[in-house]
Amino acid sequence: MFSRSYTNLLDLANGNLSALDYGGGGGGGGGRGRPPRARRMQRTMTTPGTLAELDEERTGSVASDAQSSLASDRLIVVANTLPLRGERRPDGRGWSFCWDEDSLLFHLRDGLPDDMEVLYVGSLRADVPAAEQDDVAQALLERFRCVPAFLTKDLSDRFYHGFCKQTLWPLFHYMLPFSLDHGGRFDRSQWEAYVLANKLFSQRVIEVLNPEDDYVWIHDYHLLALPSFLRRRFNRLRIGFFLHSPFPSSELYRSLPVRDEILKSLLNCDLIGFHTFDYARHFLTCCSRMLGIEYQSKRGYIGLDYFGRTVGIKIMPVGINMVQLQSLLQQPDLEWHVKELRKQFDGKTVLLGVDDMDIFKGIDLKILAFEQMLKTHPKWQGRAVLVQIVNPKGSSSGKDLEELQSEIEESCRRMDGQFGRSGYSPVILISRTLSSVERMAYYTVAECVVVTAIRDGMNLTPYEYIVCRQGIPGLDGSGNDGPMRKSMLVVSEFIGCSPSLSGAIRVNPWNIETTAEAMNESIALSDNEKQSRHEKHYRYVSSHDVAYWSKSYIHDFERSCRDHFWRRCWGIGLGFGFRVVALDRNFKKLTVDSIVADYKKSKSRVVLLDYDGTLVPQTTINKTPNETVVNIMNTLCADKKNVIFIVSGRGRDSLEKWFYPCPELGIAAEHGYFMRWTRDEKWQIHNRTSDFGWMHMAEPVMKLYTEATDGSYIETKESALVWHHQDAELGFGSSQAKEMLGHLESVLANEPVSVKSGQHIVEVKPQAVSKGFVAETILSTLTEKGRQADFVLCIGDDRSDEDMFEQITDIMRSIVDPQTSLYACTVGQKPSKAKYYLDDANDVLNMLEALADASEEASAASPEATEGPSALEQA
Repeated sequence: MFSRSYTNLLDLANGNLSALDYGGGGGGGGGRGRPPRARRMQRTMTTPGTLAELDEERTGSVASDAQSSLASDRLIVVANTLPLRGERRPDGRGWSFCWDEDSLLFHLRDGLPDDMEVLYVGSLRADVPAAEQDDVAQALLERFRCVPAFLTKDLSDRFYHGFCKQTLWPLFHYMLPFSLDHGGRFDRSQWEAYVLANKLFSQRVIEVLNPEDDYVWIHDYHLLALPSFLRRRFNRLRIGFFLHSPFPSSELYRSLPVRDEILKSLLNCDLIGFHTFDYARHFLTCCSRMLGIEYQSKRGYIGLDYFGRTVGIKIMPVGINMVQLQSLLQQPDLEWHVKELRKQFDGKTVLLGVDDMDIFKGIDLKILAFEQMLKTHPKWQGRAVLVQIVNPKGSSSGKDLEELQSEIEESCRRMDGQFGRSGYSPVILISRTLSSVERMAYYTVAECVVVTAIRDGMNLTPYEYIVCRQGIPGLDGSGNDGPMRKSMLVVSEFIGCSPSLSGAIRVNPWNIETTAEAMNESIALSDNEKQSRHEKHYRYVSSHDVAYWSKSYIHDFERSCRDHFWRRCWGIGLGFGFRVVALDRNFKKLTVDSIVADYKKSKSRVVLLDYDGTLVPQTTINKTPNETVVNIMNTLCADKKNVIFIVSGRGRDSLEKWFYPCPELGIAAEHGYFMRWTRDEKWQIHNRTSDFGWMHMAEPVMKLYTEATDGSYIETKESALVWHHQDAELGFGSSQAKEMLGHLESVLANEPVSVKSGQHIVEVKPQAVSKGFVAETILSTLTEKGRQADFVLCIGDDRSDEDMFEQITDIMRSIVDPQTSLYACTVGQKPSKAKYYLDDANDVLNMLEALADASEEASAASPEATEGPSALEQA
């Protein structure tokens, strides 16, 4: 069925924010790629897009038809911060910058084609004075191919520490703003600062953008509004997004006052990436429940149809940088650190936690679970040690963090008093910053790593641990001749890496008892079992590294944008209601003048009209045709050159009653199962059969879903069963319809019926009964009688009408003269197999009225033209 995104394109969206008009400053620059393939780029690029149809022939337009090869294109990576470290030089003159080798953005280049250039756009962690910003920007551009976005301190505080950390971060981690300690109430000024910051990032991107060649890859929740700014300027720009945090369920997300604005901005992307299917599913549910947009899965790819554009959904967890990690394992001082730790923990079994000091990491729950394990399994007292490394950084601050630290320290003191003894402390807290080599050493000696985060986007700690346990021969104390590689993981089911680690013991960290049992099991398992799980994990982690992740994303990114320059685009809407409509090049609005001209020249015409949504609006409660519709039908039928048919899925009783005042009007009811050429003729039945046993199979299934879906009902026709859910709750009704469709297809697999979904319906009807069959029957009948049609007009608005459009096109190659004027027209600007469109039912009636006027004019000028038998009777 068509989603709400296919409504009339002239309905402009609300939401024009004052923040969109703010100005911004800051330095920037232009450039291509990364060293050593540096090339200069002009700062101001090609002509931006407009809100009207683009001039596709204009040189330099963003609507150019030029196609690009991925290998020769450039990737612009946009994130909140650049993958750089910077500090002022000791003499106070200038700045010193270097690559941040711990940054994911720095390492994603490893998965890109060798000749693909990369340019970074983002802010700097260093506070550069305004007077030095231009010099710093130019230096970063020339040396690192980085374009900095400089935000003022006030804007940065309201944007990052305000909206990002007080609104988005808690909400995306399933925390509602119940109190000031949990984000506080929504602050409109912080949202406007967020929008303004995103606009400044867009300005930096636009300064260096080549819209015909570049791919723009945006990262994380800091820049959710950026796609809208870029899409407004460049309708065909290739935009990708990857969310590195969780995406909340619709029940939580819907509490955000700017929920629609953010969803619509993301839908301006071509590909949206998530770590797990759960995060993607939550996003898709939000789109369905709040925007009425349904997704489809085809050949393994998930996509959302959004005004003719397909927005792809990519599900791929990020990986670690294997090359960097393995180089750290080769550091000469690693072996010394490992030996020192083995001496320290001689005779002990080490469980390890490595977490930021953050309220979402579940450190307190982990310590409580370890305490429970020592109580339940006393054999580990004096033998098992939990080493908890607490990185002195994180997203939380204030009272919550202070309370968390106090609770952790109190738990450690209590356990020391209960289980501690000379030379043994059950929990060792390490709160200082460790070097990478020191951290690798702890991974190497740990028997198990425990991650009990209550919500985390990905968390690569288990991956790093697995690689370190694979390690270097000799470091695990087993000698140099083929040591046994083994590792164990206890991981929260609420972290992104959990689904990819099938050998890990997954836990609900809130359940202290089961987490304690998982810790016991992890260190009590046999060495062979630990080895088997380790080998399985290592195969996955080593093959799904960050290079694999970026390569896979770019591959799908390129596939999602493949037809960008072969479609016609319009930009419609204001503020965050802006969206781009992409339609086939041959798809255009039906003009009255052109069709009337062909209508007047023709001698044998066929007009096929859907009813609901075509002659009367879908939203109309009283479906009875008004006087205008009846008069137009009678005028058209009075012209003996015409054969006029109403082709509808409605039952014949309703159509017969409504159009009784139209004696010469043909009617095809129930998608053509019943047909009659005039009011006085008997109904013809297509595919006459007495075998309707399938109804007794389908009806119980439909009743089952009707009872479970409030607001739904079953319509029983003579030849079909239809389940309606337009009055059911939006998301639930659509979900039930999808489930029912699969259920019915399974139950009726061996029956001569087709099961199809439509606009808020699921319908079961006999095979070969379709509106396409109606068109073929009428046109072939005229041809057999020697009166080939030389003018064909068919109009409809629903998926069932697509069969008619498709079959009409095929018929033109056989039954009808190829020179016949064919007008297949859909109602509403939406993807269709029709070549033309009209905006709504009013447009349809205006066009039909013009045709009726043409017939009356012809009748007045030449009375004999409309006298005598009809076209069918003459034949």
